[in-house]
Amino acid sequence: MSVQHNHQGKLVLVVQDDADMRGFLRDVVQELGLQVAETIDGNGAIQQMMAVEPHVVLADLPLLEGEFEFVKTLRALYPSCPIILLAALGGDHTKADAVACGVQTLLIKPVRLATLNKAIIGVLDGEWEPHH
Repeated sequence: MSVQHNHQGKLVLVVQDDADMRGFLRDVVQELGLQVAETIDGNGAIQQMMAVEPHVVLADLPLLEGEFEFVKTLRALYPSCPIILLAALGGDHTKADAVACGVQTLLIKPVRLATLNKAIIGVLDGEWEPHH
């Protein structure tokens, strides 16, 4: 099932430490006709942002203490780049924290492929307002 959009060639930065999952996310993004850059952690993501200037960051990170710090750093450096965060669990507290840090979309795993596709295209379509 392909999603119709006009974003061919735009760049998505995938942040994921597990090689298999990173490969899956890369395939998802490429099947949408988008370019992919990859990194394994928040520090790498910040370096990649400077190097390749992606249109979207797709981060799949364990929700541990402090991992919103990297989101805050990205948001401070690149206020207009949307961030989609995949998380293993997400109470209202997690969602509130994510939004407060500037995450546009928080998807709780397991995520359906259609939902992920829609989220990526949705942020590229500009269906979100940057949080001030």
